[in-house]
Parts: sequence; C-alpha cells; structure tokens
Amino acid sequence: MDLIRHLRYFVSVADEGHFGRAAAALQMTQPPLSQGLRRLEQQLGVDLIHRTRHGAVLTSAGLQLLPRARLLVDDADRLLAESQRIAHAYGTVHWGATAALPDAMITAGVRALRTAVASDAAVSTTVGATVELVDAVRAGVCDIAVIEHPALVDGVEARPVVKMPRWLVVPSEHRSAEAERPAFPMLAGLSFACPPRAGNPPAFDIVLDLLRERGLDAPTVPAPDDRAVFAAVAAGTSFGLTAAPPSPTPGVAWRRLAPQAVALRVRVIHRAEAAALADAVDRVLYRERL
Repeated sequence: MDLIRHLRYFVSVADEGHFGRAAAALQMTQPPLSQGLRRLEQQLGVDLIHRTRHGAVLTSAGLQLLPRARLLVDDADRLLAESQRIAHAYGTVHWGATAALPDAMITAGVRALRTAVASDAAVSTTVGATVELVDAVRAGVCDIAVIEHPALVDGVEARPVVKMPRWLVVPSEHRSAEAERPAFPMLAGLSFACPPRAGNPPAFDIVLDLLRERGLDAPTVPAPDDRAVFAAVAAGTSFGLTAAPPSPTPGVAWRRLAPQAVALRVRVIHRAEAAALADAVDRVLYRERL
C-alpha cells in the first residue's frame, strides 16, 4: 500500500476531527478516505480513530503515532518539492502512460510534450498500471499521465474521457478468425489474456462484465502488456484486446467486434501546475478517438 498517502489521510482526519472536512481538505470524497484509513489501521495492527456520530476522535494509539505520522508526511512533501525543483532545473517533464496505450500513441505524446515545453527540455516517460500512475501524479512524481477509465482519481486533476479503437485478437487457427460474423460465445474454451486486476480494478471488472453480458464467462490469465497478450494468443490458448492497429503477427488474427463496447477508455490526469502539458497530450488522444 502507499503508506505516505494513507498516513496523509490519518493526519488530515486528526487535524480536522471530521471525515467530511478531511475529505474536502484532501479534495476527495469521504468513502475512499474512510476505506484508506481502515487499510492503514489494518496494516499497522491498531485502531487510530474512534468514529463517532459527532466526528472523529483519536485513540490512545492514534495519539501516540500522530507525531511520527506528521513527520513522515512532512518529510515526504519536502522530498517531493526538492525533487521537482531539481527536475525543473534540468528542464525535465515527467509523464506516464497506461500500458494499454499503443506505442505510436506514447511516442505521439512525447512529441506533443516536447513541442509544449522549451526545446531543450527532456521528457521522461513511465509506462505502467493505472493505479501506479495515479499515485505518481498525486505524489508529484509525474506531472501528467494517461490512464484507463474508470479509475479513482481523487487528489488529481482529470480531463474528459476519450474512447480509443480497440480490437479483439484471437489465435489465427481459431474458428473465430475466419468467421463471417464472429461472436463472443465462439471464444468459449479460450482464456482471456489481460492485465492483472490490481492494476485497475474498476476497468478490469467492467470488461469481464461486458464479456459475461455477451455470453462469455472466460477464465483470465495475466498479460501486463500487448507483448504478453500476443504471446498468449499465438500460443493458441487465449484471446485478448489491444489498441494496437492490425499488423502482420504470426499466429494472431485481428477481429473488429462490438467496437463501441470494447473501446479503450482513457483520460489525462495531471498536477494543477501542469495544465498546459495536459492540454497537449489531450489533443493527441482526441485526434485518435473512436
């Protein structure tokens, strides 16, 4: 778990004496704040807050741990501020992109950022899971990121959702590869190669719900990126989804099936100070929308 973020929840609730006011101060909603504090208490093995009808009261353990928690949060803030100062001194823009985004879109994002900043600025790119990218932007490690939707985006600025084309990829010898009218139930017997649920639980659950609604209840196998998806499909045991456009790939066939339903939904998130950078990347996504 992100210990510093959850300690920040604890410090804010202790300062405000109320979950609602603490959530407002952190620019988030109350349920994820309360859930996050529960996770922290489970991790530490002690109750930190008494939840009463009138507000939040520190427990004995909470009173003892609050000074240490405040020091850690303050030190983390100073570390991030110093790292940002150093990065800006070197003219570096830090951004991230979900691994679901095709390579061409990532490089287009880099070019857009280079155009949006000084010509001598460096652009540092991180490709990863949505949960990790949201945490990085929230902590100030990344200036902006392109993430999958839906996702919890409390504590960051978020742009509108953009739908990107996505294809179904199946083994080239599978009956669905040549079917005149392919349908999801044809994929019965294959596993679904997809990123692990931990990378973005809401998006993962929505895709599985979509498959079930269309008559397919497939087991999943972890495939964190397109390379892993194509390998599983070429092995003849799995199908997958990709935003990479069709290209000659041994053992893999692209099919266009329910394009609106399976579209990749993404959005730009950013720090408040990086609005201009977010505009540049958002325009790239909008040009390639479904």
